[in-house]
Amino acid sequence: MPAVTPASTTEQGRATRHRIVDAAATLIGERGVAATSLDDVRAATNSSKSQLYHYFGDKHGLVEAVIDHQSALVIATQSRALGAVDDWQGLERWADAMVAMLERRGAHGGCPIGTLAAALADSDEQFRTVLGDAFDAWSEAISAALVRLRDNRLLAADADIRTLSTATLASIQGGLLLAKTSRDSSQLRAALDGALAQLRTHAVPSSRRRRAGRARLFDRTRAGHRKGSDGS
Repeated sequence: MPAVTPASTTEQGRATRHRIVDAAATLIGERGVAATSLDDVRAATNSSKSQLYHYFGDKHGLVEAVIDHQSALVIATQSRALGAVDDWQGLERWADAMVAMLERRGAHGGCPIGTLAAALADSDEQFRTVLGDAFDAWSEAISAALVRLRDNRLLAADADIRTLSTATLASIQGGLLLAKTSRDSSQLRAALDGALAQLRTHAVPSSRRRRAGRARLFDRTRAGHRKGSDGS
């Protein structure tokens, strides 16, 4: 990773660096990594070659900064949305929000992490590792939401959270790729509906939840009676 230079630690330096990374992310999203040159980025940002080399060292450093930037944006958005999920309705709202976001973009762009991974994972081991970490963070956010469903007795206690999270993330990536290719957000909708249907096969039936709730209430009542009879 290129060293952070003194100028990039100033407010102006950080703003300049962020502006370049943001523009480079847009260009790479539109054209791909291979078809985006440093001259393209320089022209789009009205920056000099010396600035680009100063902040990033070379194209590899700039692409790494774009990966970090795009991964942080996606993971922050997903973590916030999934952090609000604690029941099945919340999970459906999360899925609806992803489809709505894609519709606002006209089904353009796909997943920034997935697009970068498709272009770079086989050609650069460092990039593959960083992108893999981003997918892991996304999968962990899905897992945390599923754990809350399990803790709330909405998901079966023996559900394989890790496998279900991986399958859900794979559905998202496949749906986004199909939607991007067809310019049709219903492709993502179908993929997410399939993922949610698979998750619901592990749902705890409402009758079992009611019985479990009554059993917990009985246990608490019995424990209270024992405590009272002991004079404590």
